[in-house]
Amino acid sequence: MFEKNLKYYRLKKNMSMKDLADAVGVTSMAISNYESGKRQPEIEIINKMAEVLGIKVVDFLASRNSHLEIKHCEFRKHSTLTKTQQEFIRESVEEYFSRFFDALDCLCGDPLPTPPECYTLELSGSYQHDALNLREHLGLPKEGPIDELIGILENKGIIVFELDIDDDHFSGMNGFVNGYPFIVINKNMNPERKRTTIIHELAHLMFIWDESKEKENELLATQIAGAFLITDADLFRELGLKKTRLTRDMILVCEEYGISMYLLVKRAAQVKIMSNSLEKEFYIKANKAHWNKHEPQRVKKLEEPLLFKQLVYRAVNEEGVSIQRGAELLQMPYSDVEKYCGLMEV
Repeated sequence: MFEKNLKYYRLKKNMSMKDLADAVGVTSMAISNYESGKRQPEIEIINKMAEVLGIKVVDFLASRNSHLEIKHCEFRKHSTLTKTQQEFIRESVEEYFSRFFDALDCLCGDPLPTPPECYTLELSGSYQHDALNLREHLGLPKEGPIDELIGILENKGIIVFELDIDDDHFSGMNGFVNGYPFIVINKNMNPERKRTTIIHELAHLMFIWDESKEKENELLATQIAGAFLITDADLFRELGLKKTRLTRDMILVCEEYGISMYLLVKRAAQVKIMSNSLEKEFYIKANKAHWNKHEPQRVKKLEEPLLFKQLVYRAVNEEGVSIQRGAELLQMPYSDVEKYCGLMEV
């Protein structure tokens, strides 16, 4: 899998084939041939490429799971991501799930739950109703805040992967790996945006969409996400029938529901709790405070995907893999993996 790893680390370094070729002293065609598997580089070239990419030679030799069947959902037609950025995201997803399913293959039984049926919910014409249907489809309460969103989805067989990418143009995508739905989100987004993005992508997985209406679909998925995280009933219970001022207690609502103030105000305006003029007043004040780019974090307890770590720790404890192999799969220090393996002291 040298060629796949070479491409992955080149894209991770944000280098074009020409950039790498110039740095190593070969032609762009040579790099292309290495990545396609048509040619194998000499050991001196391999050493140079590893040095330029800031990795160890052994990283080029890391095995890839040969039993992966990944279905990437296409990037939006109007996406501002470059072709290189899209390639990096796809390669990162494949590299991650190669390690994920290597751990899974070491375990007995069925470690992953059966996911809910995808592409099965019909759009009703009301995003509020669709949001409630999505909650019901996942077996969640019809109203109230949803804590530990990532954990809930992982326990329902929906895999969440946080991609470490320093690019505001990428928020999330979805797809399927070996029959399991997955959601990829930008690790560097704030927690509130992560939660909204997760439900946005979840909506794309669960509903039946008219693919000819991409722009409308994106707006509707965003509206469903907002109404999913804080329902109409929640809004009236938390804010009352009419909101005439922007008050500090709204911050507590954002903290309770794990949403941004922008989302709360938008939802309040949608259900007519808040007037359009008050909504506009908020946007003016928030933009002056630069909240449009750096709104204060409202989520107090940070969420992260834990399923992969749990699978690896279990594989180590069942002696399916060594601690060293577990560290390689998780790309963590040996000591960190060792800490979570072995007998528990009471």
